[in-house]
Amino acid sequence: MLASTVDVESTRRLGLMRRAPSFGLLFLATAGSSVGTYVAAVALTLDVKARTGSGLWVAGLLIADFLPIVVIGFLLGPLVDRLSRRRLMIASDLIRFGVFAALPFAGSATAIVALAGVAGVATGLFRAAALAGLPNLVPDDELTNANSLLQTIETLAWMVGPLLGTAMVALWSPSVPYVINAVTFLLSVALIARIRESQLRSEESVTEGHWRDVAQGIRLVFGSAPLRTVLVVWNIVVIGTAAINVSEVFFTTDVLNAGDVGFGAFVAASGLGLAVGSYLAAPALAKVGLKRHYAGSIALMALGIAAAALSPSIWFALPFVAGSAAGNGAAIICNQLLVQRGAPDRYRGRALAFIMSSNYAVLGLAMAAAGVLTDSVGPRWVLLGAGVAILVAGFVSLGMTRWLPASRDEQQAVLGAQADAAASQLVPALDGGRVPTPKPAREGSAKGGLERIAVLLEEIESRRELEARRSRPAPD
Repeated sequence: MLASTVDVESTRRLGLMRRAPSFGLLFLATAGSSVGTYVAAVALTLDVKARTGSGLWVAGLLIADFLPIVVIGFLLGPLVDRLSRRRLMIASDLIRFGVFAALPFAGSATAIVALAGVAGVATGLFRAAALAGLPNLVPDDELTNANSLLQTIETLAWMVGPLLGTAMVALWSPSVPYVINAVTFLLSVALIARIRESQLRSEESVTEGHWRDVAQGIRLVFGSAPLRTVLVVWNIVVIGTAAINVSEVFFTTDVLNAGDVGFGAFVAASGLGLAVGSYLAAPALAKVGLKRHYAGSIALMALGIAAAALSPSIWFALPFVAGSAAGNGAAIICNQLLVQRGAPDRYRGRALAFIMSSNYAVLGLAMAAAGVLTDSVGPRWVLLGAGVAILVAGFVSLGMTRWLPASRDEQQAVLGAQADAAASQLVPALDGGRVPTPKPAREGSAKGGLERIAVLLEEIESRRELEARRSRPAPD
């Protein structure tokens, strides 16, 4: 009887793709391109390693993959709100198609890393546009399920893709995964093109100039309680995940003496836990509400990795690794909901992009620190430290969500009110379709500092454009 109930629930949840056809198109596009991306990611790493034999080059490749996302959020986030989200996603897919179509002809490791950087820019823009537009593709009561399904398919792709990529490189060459990934982006373009632009946007973006828009996005994140919660809590969590990512290979191979097979099992357990946590997040949120689920998921993540760090063998550690990853997958859904419901549609893209950039910036710095600590104190202690950091994030989440009612029925209204209150501080109410000139911010305030920087950057750009026009030769 229980199994039958679970099957019915799974069928109903997957039926969202039929009930919301545009979401179904995004889901299929995400599934195909995610598998292709993870297939190619392994090929990129193996290709650079084979060409250079250098860990520094491999590190450079990884940095080139996520560093552009940092730049996008800090500098280009408003484009996700100002431009057509559908066209932005299509353009991003076409750029990634071009990158992976060109990779088989790349003659050096430098060219590969440079092309990976271009793909990183496109990936950052696509992901921000997709997550910003997702709430407009599904009914509000289905948003949790939609996030859960998208995150689950991405996690499953993360599990399957590297295995397929490794096999393809062993049987043929890195060129085969590159070409396959390029084709998946063309398929994604065909699917995204069938979504109407109006379905990805519910409100027209209000712009006061690019750099002021950048400043507004930053102010919105710090001024909205849901967005501020994600920014602070997940940056602490990222410190722990960076420590896990760096130390896990040394922990499994050197401390537990499990070899490459043990490391593979550790990674596979992480992938399985992420998929399970992402998929089960929707029914769990429906039962306990966002506030309890968020803190509980982070606590599960922390206690699981700490228990794994204390394990005497790889086989004892694997269940704890899977449990920790399940908490991670569930907490990610909470992050997405807090941002999507905590920011009005016309500002959502820049808020998402800024938070993503902050997370990746902290990730890069924390990974560098974790490398030093792994060498100095050992991987077991680094993993334990990761558990402590994540547990601290769980306690911080409890303090930062005091404004959020425990009752699930009241949470949605409170999230909407928080979003409206934060947005009202950015742009005054529209008067006959005209946006009044904003009042100067108080001297010395954070808001005033951001606006002064934005105005200065705009003045610099205007002067450069004026000088460029003056330097042009006069027409005959």
